[in-house]
Amino acid sequence: MKNSSLVVVYGSYGYTGKLIVDLCRSKNLSVVLAGRNEESLKKQSEKSGYPYQVVDSQDSEGLKKLLTPAAVVIHCGGPFRYTAKTMSEACLATNTHYTDITGEYQVFESLPKLDQQAKELGVTIMPGTGFDVVPSDCLALHLKNRLPSATHLQLAFAMSKGGLSRGTAKSMTEGLGYGGLIRKEGVLTYCALGSKVLEVDFGAFKTKTLCIPWGDISTAWRSTGIPNIEVYTGATDSMIANARRSNYFNWLLRMRWVKNFMLKKIDKKPAGPSDEKRETGRSYLWGKVWDASGKECASRLETVSGYKLTAETAVLIAQKILAGNFKPGYQTPAMAYGADLIMEVATTKRTDL
Repeated sequence: MKNSSLVVVYGSYGYTGKLIVDLCRSKNLSVVLAGRNEESLKKQSEKSGYPYQVVDSQDSEGLKKLLTPAAVVIHCGGPFRYTAKTMSEACLATNTHYTDITGEYQVFESLPKLDQQAKELGVTIMPGTGFDVVPSDCLALHLKNRLPSATHLQLAFAMSKGGLSRGTAKSMTEGLGYGGLIRKEGVLTYCALGSKVLEVDFGAFKTKTLCIPWGDISTAWRSTGIPNIEVYTGATDSMIANARRSNYFNWLLRMRWVKNFMLKKIDKKPAGPSDEKRETGRSYLWGKVWDASGKECASRLETVSGYKLTAETAVLIAQKILAGNFKPGYQTPAMAYGADLIMEVATTKRTDL
């Protein structure tokens, strides 16, 4: 039997999963905790009062049993390029809405294949309900609305305070060795890391930014139809130099043993930014569009720190879906809820330049 108010949080005991569960609890949502580590689940269950189920992310039958009673899953168990397929297929088999907090372009490229099936079932498939890609997706659509003739889009983001969670660091490690990507005339196109650098004025500060293969090269294309897209992140001179150097070692960085060595080192690091950094840090985004005639416009966005934002938007979107406010089929956050979705997050400011 479906429970129209039940949320499954898979990977609930990771750094971001915990933030999402705490927020669900503060909003009195019905939640089942899930993942493959029984010890972590048990501890979290005792603390939160939520029931739990132990299921491996590759166990199709186990996932179907887990999802059968649920209305929606918030999938937090990455790297998502290895887990999104099994989870999304289990969602379709059980008529459960799929959301996740990925930023991996591979997932944004593969899940649209489920669009037709999801539409027929009346289910939404929405990867990227966290920091990537809610604020940037909303900013991209806002810019497209300001300049409907836009043919080019540049997006950039930077943080004050913070650092990476173990999960984010692992996802980034899995992506090492493949260089950069941009979207050019609608097609994902290789671009050597460090070959594109922009100085961006985020309002609060100016900084150099580095072109990276971020999720918006896929999602913004679907949200806006703009065929040329580049995404940049704030970077120091040494980060830019390291990115350029890495192009000579891509063959090595792709090797499984090298990745495994790096992943083991990540496991020894803190789970993520401290509470103080997460609560007081801010995220800054900038975007610019232009068209064939040279018309252009730019906007800035300032909001809460990345991990805090991920918890807020992942839960906000799950609540919308529970309330029956969703579009069936493959969606990006801005496709489903418009450019102003991000403005529902308290203290968010958007400035048109």
